Amino acid sequence: MIWLLLLAAVLLIAAAPFLREHLRKPMDAQARQTAPGALAQLPSGCTHYRWTGPHRGPVAVCVHGLTTPSFVWNGIAKGLGAMGYRVLTYDLYGRGYSDRPAGPQDRAFFLTQLEELLEDQQVGGDFTLIGYSMGGAIATAFAAAHPDRLRELILLAPAGFGRSAGRLTQIIRQVPGFGDWLMHALYPALHIRSTRAERSLPSSVPGIVKLQQQELGYRGFIPAVLASLRGILNEDFTEELRGLHQKGVPALAIWGQEDAVIPPTSAGRLAERARSVRQEEVAGAGHGLPYTHTEEVLEIIALQHRRGLI
Repeated sequence: MIWLLLLAAVLLIAAAPFLREHLRKPMDAQARQTAPGALAQLPSGCTHYRWTGPHRGPVAVCVHGLTTPSFVWNGIAKGLGAMGYRVLTYDLYGRGYSDRPAGPQDRAFFLTQLEELLEDQQVGGDFTLIGYSMGGAIATAFAAAHPDRLRELILLAPAGFGRSAGRLTQIIRQVPGFGDWLMHALYPALHIRSTRAERSLPSSVPGIVKLQQQELGYRGFIPAVLASLRGILNEDFTEELRGLHQKGVPALAIWGQEDAVIPPTSAGRLAERARSVRQEEVAGAGHGLPYTHTEEVLEIIALQHRRGLI
């Protein structure tokens, strides 16, 4: 009898993280009632998007990162709008108000969503593409695939240019089954801890910590993060970025001087292998520089434009 109880306890512990995922709220029409902006029914799924700024002017398209949806751009979009840009922000699949499709999340997965959204919104060419964190990898992949469509590429604390994953992340990436269990069991607490650590920081996005943590309440968010860790964040885009100079796409990378998320070798790697990329640092900024140091980021972008470098 004791052995049966022990076996039942082990099975319950093993199943608990996946049961919690199943019990989370679905991202459905009811959940989307509070969504700002609009929804696009794309061939690959429903995508939440929002336009900010004047009705006429140069277009800027912003791609967010691994865990923080499009609200991460609220301050940047407002500032770019004041510069005269029409700014398009959207939620990647698995985040925010967009659908949560299962399956791999590699470059093809994210490129398809971006390409379909641009077609739906009739965004042709000559636009600025801005990518933050994982969005930097997505933006670089798009620039490499469609260099003729871009006016410029701007990367904020971009991922995809040097990997130094910890042991836990390596296990989660490389060990199917057990890695899935670790992700579902440990990630919620890790996400809450990492976002809570920024609670005292200034932010151009009011209530951003609460908004970030709310993502855990919806089914499909954790599997999406896992799929991205195993997909696009397991790729290197240094050569793609290096080749943009020959294709006529100016590129600017902006780093947080105190970023503890992106490997510290990334900026040096770009300086060595993609020398045409203009690089700037924001003093005192960590990985959240789009919302903690919004004005500094906007000033760097404006300054580069005044210098005619991008």
